[in-house]
Amino acid sequence: MTRNKKIAITGGIGSGKSLFCEILKEKGYSVFSCDSISKQLRKDEEYLALVKDAFPECVINGSLSESALSERVFSDEAARKKLESISHPLIMQRLFAEMEKRPISFAEVPLLFEGGFESSFDAVIALVRPKEARIESVIARSALTREQVILRMQSQFDYNRIAEKNCFVIENNGTYENLKEKADEILSELCL
Repeated sequence: MTRNKKIAITGGIGSGKSLFCEILKEKGYSVFSCDSISKQLRKDEEYLALVKDAFPECVINGSLSESALSERVFSDEAARKKLESISHPLIMQRLFAEMEKRPISFAEVPLLFEGGFESSFDAVIALVRPKEARIESVIARSALTREQVILRMQSQFDYNRIAEKNCFVIENNGTYENLKEKADEILSELCL
């Protein structure tokens, strides 16, 4: 076992990343989330100033209008890339600062391949799931419409191409118990 072993968990929206991470937490592992760090950043004055410079209509009275920002970046690829250039370095900096404190840790990194961050981790676990199941899952847990979910999917890495990546792949097409079994298999392969 190497010191500070960092393992990324990734997959498209609705693939089951968060559920897989909950399983890892139940097993006693340290698990971090880029989405949680992103939420913290939205209250950071320096970050808000950067976002306001790039998207003035999305920061109102010092607060981020998440709906306005989402509408903007998911309908305009250049705007999405601009936001990612602001947020991704800050998120990853905070993530690695936390992960460095643990001998072994996992991180839920939704945009791992899109950001080119896979080489920053010792291993990558990608969850894949049929498209319709993903769409239904996201609609059930959020206020997003089918069209909004599809727009988000289209902005992400095409997980039909996952074989091109050097990673462990979990097909999340069964029950919670089945996912737990697959977690055990992956942990065994990782010698954890």
